[in-house]
Amino acid sequence: MAATRSYQLRSADAQRRIEELLVELAVPAAHRRPLGELLTTVLKMHEDGGALVDLKIANNALKELRHGFRVFAPYRDVRKVTVFGSARVAPDRPISDQARAFGRRMREVGWMVMTGAGSGIMGAAQEGAGREGSFGLNIRLPFEQEPNPWIAGDPKLISFRYFFTRKFFLVREAYAMAFLPGGFGTWDEAFETLTLIQTGKTPVLPVVLLDAPGGSYWRDLLEFVRKEMLTPGMISPEDLGLVRICEDVEDAVAEIQRFYRVFHSMRKVGEVLALRLAHAVPSEMLAAIDEQFADILRGPARLEPGPLPAEGREHPDLPRLVLPFMRSRFARLRPLIDLVNEAPRPV
Repeated sequence: MAATRSYQLRSADAQRRIEELLVELAVPAAHRRPLGELLTTVLKMHEDGGALVDLKIANNALKELRHGFRVFAPYRDVRKVTVFGSARVAPDRPISDQARAFGRRMREVGWMVMTGAGSGIMGAAQEGAGREGSFGLNIRLPFEQEPNPWIAGDPKLISFRYFFTRKFFLVREAYAMAFLPGGFGTWDEAFETLTLIQTGKTPVLPVVLLDAPGGSYWRDLLEFVRKEMLTPGMISPEDLGLVRICEDVEDAVAEIQRFYRVFHSMRKVGEVLALRLAHAVPSEMLAAIDEQFADILRGPARLEPGPLPAEGREHPDLPRLVLPFMRSRFARLRPLIDLVNEAPRPV
């Protein structure tokens, strides 16, 4: 490991000791640079004369990230849906019944459920999914937020000091998001999720807005969004296509499953975007993609039978749809994925 010249400690001797330590600990070559820069960053805070309170914040945040990575590592390839909603809803309300039924159905189709570990809608979703099928990401507050009994004491319960580290895992580990009615926190999570997808900071994934039958919570909110954001041009029409409103649990579950019918995952590889697929798509679909999505592609889409060289051995059995994506208007990827999911399985 050799740190970049522009990112080293002022003390060459201290920098050399970091490099020697990594060798002594037998850190794999591919890990030496990021680990070396982590250690360099920590000691740069000392060189910068960082205030004690700043050091404590950085230390606590890094510890929370490390613990979260460790807890999720065995489940990294297990599909998980994050469920958001109010902690203040009584368990006998219709929306709690929806959350409970949704958690149960997602578990029945092989998914795990993540929530903020609180009561109300979060607790109902975890009650439905059961302890074995649940993750709880609790936030330590002076009021209101104790872990619900369906996740309390479980090793898959993580307690966070900071909202930003908690949010990171609620989004990063999710293959789908389900939002039920809630307060400021639910809106915050919903709009942040859409912002992250809209700007390409997180991959496109299914976002379901689930209400109780006959409910108007999400329809009223989207009406405001159309009037006050879309009409004056503050968002684009395709941005609204990132969400689906459902009042039926089966519709919500089907929406999430449909998103992964052919599409598996995506990864930026150099100057292209590689979509991993459950099976190859026909050549006529490539032509349709080129025609319908010319506004976001620099050239024709192509198929590859397996990983691109820069991907290593990730999902070696899955073909790739390789897109020369312009890396703008990320919401346009949602209808492209919907089109891919219509591809018939090869005979």
